[in-house]
Amino acid sequence: MKKTLFDLTKEEWNTLFPIELVNHNPEWKKTFKIEKERILKKVDTTSILRIEHFGSSSIPLIKSKPYIDMLIEIPKELLFDKNLISKFDDLGYSHFVVPERENIEAYSSFGKGYNLDGKKEQIFHIHMCPKENIMWKQIGFRDYLIENQERAKMYESLKTKLAKKYKNDRGAYVLGKTEFINETLELIG
Repeated sequence: MKKTLFDLTKEEWNTLFPIELVNHNPEWKKTFKIEKERILKKVDTTSILRIEHFGSSSIPLIKSKPYIDMLIEIPKELLFDKNLISKFDDLGYSHFVVPERENIEAYSSFGKGYNLDGKKEQIFHIHMCPKENIMWKQIGFRDYLIENQERAKMYESLKTKLAKKYKNDRGAYVLGKTEFINETLELIG
């Protein structure tokens, strides 16, 4: 039987999909818009209230993993709705539940472009939750770094150090950014 993304261990994920940062690509903005349109053609606007490009690929002039991260706002009553999730399945996305953890309510996450045979495709990540979810603070973080290039370069420097140290440990890479992100969110107020 062929292995799927759900069959991968943490170690297999980290080996198959190491942390690799590349220079900012202005085409990422267009790639986001095209994928956003694909989603909106498949899913009606009563289910999707807003789609934002966030993460480092949305911040010009800093290095990023070449992934397109999207944050999708949905009505609270559609969180984990099987019909809505199936529409993303039809678009080629795999669904994951992000479990509740400190200060963050559980929400849906989707991934597309991960191939177990090593073939490279554009990778997309979707975080889908109601506007009350703390994930929406990431939009303020994005906007602050776009407006404050010096802070953005500090973030890039941190990410570069973490990517070298934790190339095959996604969890440690993400945790290593937490303090910087929280400090930046405090600057925003």
